[in-house]
Amino acid sequence: MLDILLSSLGQLFTLSHLLFMTLGVLVGLVVGIIPGLGGIAGMSLLLPFLYGMEPTVALGMLMGLVAVIPTGDTFASVLLGIPGSSASQATVIDGFSLAKKGQAARALSSAFLASMIGGLIGAVVLTGFILIARPLVLSFSSSELFMLTLLGLSMVAVLSGADLFKGLAACGLGLLVGGIGMAPATGEFRLNLDIDYLFDGLPLVVVGLGIFALPEIIDLLVKRGAIAEKPCRLGEGWRRGIQDVGEQRGLVARCAAIGSLVGTIPGLAGSVVDWLTYGHAVQSAKDSSEFGKGDIRGVIAPESANNACACGAMVPTLLFGVPGSGTAAVFLGGLLLLGLQPGVGMIETHLDLTYTIIWSLALANILGAALCLILARPVANLTRVPFATLAPLITVLIMFAAFQATRATGDLLALGAIGVLGVLFKQANWSRPAFLIGFVLAPGAEAYFYQAVQFQGTDAFLRPGVLIIGAMILAAMFIPVIGKQIKKRRQPMSVGAAATEPKPDAESHRLGIIDIVLLGALLALAASAWVNVSELSLIGGIMPRLAIAIMALACLAEIVRSVVRRPRWERQTFAREAIWLVGFFALVAAMLTLGFITTATLFTLVFLLAIAKLKPWVTVLMALGVLAFLLAMAEFLTLTYPQGILDPLLFY
Repeated sequence: MLDILLSSLGQLFTLSHLLFMTLGVLVGLVVGIIPGLGGIAGMSLLLPFLYGMEPTVALGMLMGLVAVIPTGDTFASVLLGIPGSSASQATVIDGFSLAKKGQAARALSSAFLASMIGGLIGAVVLTGFILIARPLVLSFSSSELFMLTLLGLSMVAVLSGADLFKGLAACGLGLLVGGIGMAPATGEFRLNLDIDYLFDGLPLVVVGLGIFALPEIIDLLVKRGAIAEKPCRLGEGWRRGIQDVGEQRGLVARCAAIGSLVGTIPGLAGSVVDWLTYGHAVQSAKDSSEFGKGDIRGVIAPESANNACACGAMVPTLLFGVPGSGTAAVFLGGLLLLGLQPGVGMIETHLDLTYTIIWSLALANILGAALCLILARPVANLTRVPFATLAPLITVLIMFAAFQATRATGDLLALGAIGVLGVLFKQANWSRPAFLIGFVLAPGAEAYFYQAVQFQGTDAFLRPGVLIIGAMILAAMFIPVIGKQIKKRRQPMSVGAAATEPKPDAESHRLGIIDIVLLGALLALAASAWVNVSELSLIGGIMPRLAIAIMALACLAEIVRSVVRRPRWERQTFAREAIWLVGFFALVAAMLTLGFITTATLFTLVFLLAIAKLKPWVTVLMALGVLAFLLAMAEFLTLTYPQGILDPLLFY
């Protein structure tokens, strides 16, 4: 065993391995910074270069990329409010809020350090876990995996705060949207409205960008300022972020452990683990009032888990040839190109290479975090730039990322449709994370439920693992509520204060015109969707029917609550946001008519001249930069944009 460990260390610190690992780290940083690309696209870029390479050298390059993408995607999440990948969606909530407060450097430095520590913890856990993981991973049946998806759904109650029924309604809508397409159990198509694009369902990238990124862009355009509401000294913020990680070291360790464990379970990595750990951070906080408004713990928790999850995903990939994530699936193809067969042989025959992979992950995490920390201070200056200057660039970037999802024109239209929903949710203070959690977990929950019932019958839900996870779900839902009630009872209140101050629940319950529109629209949608799925079989329609029931009952409960408690009416406006949304759909129409590249370039040019009021030469340079980026991505990714009338004449 000692000889194997020494051999792995020797391979790790060879010059060629270190050089190619550094190359992988640099590629990973670039891919991570560009929203929507993520590990799958980055890994796909590197695969053609693996032919004929020596395995240890090639593995160094691949692991450098795998380790760093969950770190580099934090730039977009914090600075621009755009999820850099599906694994950084939870980071947007508090990270972007901190950036708008002028604390971007603090958020970035804490995120990078937490990512590094999480990756190291994940690598340490994986080192020992690789030998004992086989029986543990095999012990998880479909019933346990189904319960784990329910555990993720239980985070909705935590993230919804006082507006529990609105959060449940949003989650029900997410489950319903996640059920669009073919039923995994029976092959029946549902909720696709006879639109070809919807037969395969909506891509996660499109939904994530629409529900989070577009509303933030429109909000900042309406305010017409910089991203940061007030300036901060970046050096101070940089040090403060490192101190925050030190103060929250227990949270870092717990979230890294959760990430390592969840990463070992195929299909539950990526966007699931960040919401689980974000919910854990909210639950475990003594004061959770600042979450969603710029709480540093909301950045540290998911970032600690993401890199650890990347390590955990290597367990099923290496041991069983079952990819633990999308990135791991492409990595699996890379192993096969190198002549390495995943399975027991990775432990019995190639154990030295297995440990080289693990320790390359750890070393790449250190290198990637160091590079990001060096870049954090200058890159954070983006928050001081007037947002009108960045808006066209970010908009084109989002549309490029959305189109990259399935490379269909429907991606752009779906992005706009989900963006309308996101703006309404943001204006009315409905839980956008609840919607996204429902969407992400819907396909997995349905597939696991069907498999559990088919193969195990009613005994599926009497297994010890199922009962343990069920107890965890109950604890996640009720312990925070009980804790808050105990805390309220312990707080002293004077007689005068008790007589004059309003009750917290009644004070926090507000209702506006957008709330009424959303409640009415969701009830109408529930009725229409019920008719749509009425002819489906029991198994084929069980998830949509459950989603409809959750959404409808939650909306009705919110209406009853509003009538009983006589809520404070809140002014909610949508007129200015609607203008920008109309402009977005006009931009999509122009892209389909004239061509994606031509329209994106002209849009950048006109916007920067007419709205941002930049100098002509600066405007031309930035427009040429957009043109060069789109042409380069088309070449590297073999991507064909919507060509329209002008693109074939100018660029093809």
